[in-house]
Amino acid sequence: MIAQRLNSIAPFHAMALLARARELEAQGRSIVHMEIGEPDFATPQPVVDAGIRALQQGKTHYTPAVGLRELREAIAGHYLSQFEVQIDPRRILVTPGASGALQLILAMLVDPGSQVLMADPGYPCNRNFVFLFEGEPVMVPVEAQQHYQLSAELLEQYWSEKTSCVMVASPSNPTGTVIPQDRLETLLHKVRDRGGHLIVDEIYQSLWYQEAPQTALALGEDVFVINSFSKYFGMTGWRLGWLVAPQDAVGHLDILAQNLFLSAPTPAQHAALTAFQPETQAILEYRRQEFQRRRDFLLPALRGLGFDISVEPQGAFYLYANCGRFTQDSFTFATDLLEKAGVAITPGIDFGRHKAARHVRFAYTTSMQQLQLGVERIAEFVGRQ
Repeated sequence: MIAQRLNSIAPFHAMALLARARELEAQGRSIVHMEIGEPDFATPQPVVDAGIRALQQGKTHYTPAVGLRELREAIAGHYLSQFEVQIDPRRILVTPGASGALQLILAMLVDPGSQVLMADPGYPCNRNFVFLFEGEPVMVPVEAQQHYQLSAELLEQYWSEKTSCVMVASPSNPTGTVIPQDRLETLLHKVRDRGGHLIVDEIYQSLWYQEAPQTALALGEDVFVINSFSKYFGMTGWRLGWLVAPQDAVGHLDILAQNLFLSAPTPAQHAALTAFQPETQAILEYRRQEFQRRRDFLLPALRGLGFDISVEPQGAFYLYANCGRFTQDSFTFATDLLEKAGVAITPGIDFGRHKAARHVRFAYTTSMQQLQLGVERIAEFVGRQ
């Protein structure tokens, strides 16, 4: 028999659609991929070269569970130079991806029956990690008028005696919206007053398009902040992220890391030391501008086809679109679009329950040429609806 907790963990439909897309490609079909949140750019060459050097130099042994000292110091330097926020490197833990960071936090904060508040729609793995630790994810319905983000009023409404923490993402997946710093500060005060903990997912932090990015770490030392080398830095397959935690939590998190995964991949950590250097940052800034160019093309194009996107995403690389004009079943719509038009997107049911059947997510993580082809195919497809 398998553990009952698996009954609560739903599959990620985007992965099934990706697998089917690969099957169609193997049959000779042309597929435009807008389903997976992975940058199409390869890892910047300076980072690749640093990883190769690490392997050639035999830097393949375990690091401390909290990560290389040099990398933790580099991350702290990044916060100082980019955000003018001084972080003690000892508060930073390097993890196997942002998922490893979230696993550590929830293992420390969630008891069986504990509730974790999060926005619906939101990234599906967040609620599944809560299920893994036998907690209860409380999916709070959010609307476009609220920029798909939690507010102090919603927190008041959904908080209970079982609530242990609140999880937010800025910019978010799947909506690309951000939480203004004053609104985030209000949320933090509400959580503090109730003796809870605030977890802020900032893995798309540097992919902001409206204004300069900010960090929740500027609001106090009692916030848990997750980040990653995957999205902005283009290191998805290297499996490397980090966590900034309150000082009094680091010892507990260190023990958990020792037992759950021992340490993050060593060659990846050495490679990531190069990610903050000027040569790499110049490459990443060019790519950020390219993502913005793609957003500025795809957003009006989809609106012109009849998709309702009432909130302009300020970050990440997603468009969360109401497809209610065409369907009341986003999964069937996404499946048919793939099979009949050769365009892969993600159905809203991956991201929660609130109006999920009337929404789909488009990821502009492919070239402008492919996006233009995708729009042409979608136009023909919806014209037949």
